[in-house]
Parts: sequence; C-alpha cells; structure tokens
Amino acid sequence: MERRELFSFLSSSVKEVGREKNKEEIIVRPPYYKDADAFATECQNCQGECASLCQEQIIVIQEDKTPRLDFSKRGCTYCDACAQGCPSDLLLVQNKHEIAVDVVINEQKCLSWQGVMCFSCKDPCLENAIDFKAMFMPKINDACTSCGFCIGRCPAEAIELVQKDRE
Repeated sequence: MERRELFSFLSSSVKEVGREKNKEEIIVRPPYYKDADAFATECQNCQGECASLCQEQIIVIQEDKTPRLDFSKRGCTYCDACAQGCPSDLLLVQNKHEIAVDVVINEQKCLSWQGVMCFSCKDPCLENAIDFKAMFMPKINDACTSCGFCIGRCPAEAIELVQKDRE
C-alpha cells in the first residue's frame, strides 16, 4: 500500500466515525402534515405509498413505519405527490408548509469559508437562497425553503439541519 492510499484510507475512516458521532438525529417529515404526533399512529397500517410516489426518491420508511426525508442525494420539490397518495390523509396538500428545519452552513467545515473556491451548494439551489460575499463566505438567505438539494452536494458536509418548531 502506498503512502497516499494509507492516508486516504485513514482519513475516510476517521470521517465516517466523526459523522456517526456528531450527527444528531433529526427526523425530517414530508411537508404536508398538520400534527407531527399523528405519524406514530396513522402510518402503522400503511404500505409506504408516499415513498413510492416521491419523484425524487427521498422519502424513506423507517422501522416504526413512519416516513422521513433523506437529503443525502436529492431534495424536495414540493410536488404534492406524497400528499395526494397518502391513504390515511395524514399528508394533505392543504396542509403544505415549508419543511420544518432550518438549513445552516457550518463555517468551520465549509470549504469556501476556508478560502477554497467552491460553489457546490449554490449550483443545485432552486430558489437562489445561497449568497456569497465576494467569492467566498456563503450565507443562506430568506428565500430558503429547506428543500435540501444543497445538502448532499456539499463535499465537506458543511450544510446542516437544525430542527425548528412549526407554528
């Protein structure tokens, strides 16, 4: 094994362990519910229709049979398909709201904040919700819909979710 391969292997192993340790479990639900507590009861007899209807394939059915959004590869387009197909009426189009998380950039992890030219988060943003001061220092602006498209694209995993209370 060459020296470069060894360091690459070691850094990826450390990165995986760090990811598991630092990752606070935030369950992000589809943006069409009125009562978050109803997931525990309403989803028990469901076959996960919302996940199969999701065009972006970001809805994952957990062990407790409730849906959560996984932004590791894509984001939510707010297309309404999951709500239209929900057999229990837990997810309804008329309850549509922004996803109940704030998207934040961890400046300590962000490559741009460290002086590396990177626009990985800005490119997939459908709402132009990421502003750069000069060519560095990205900030998320008020146009953010918490769709999550930027999260999986960040090579430094610097984009994080913070749970917020729904009004």
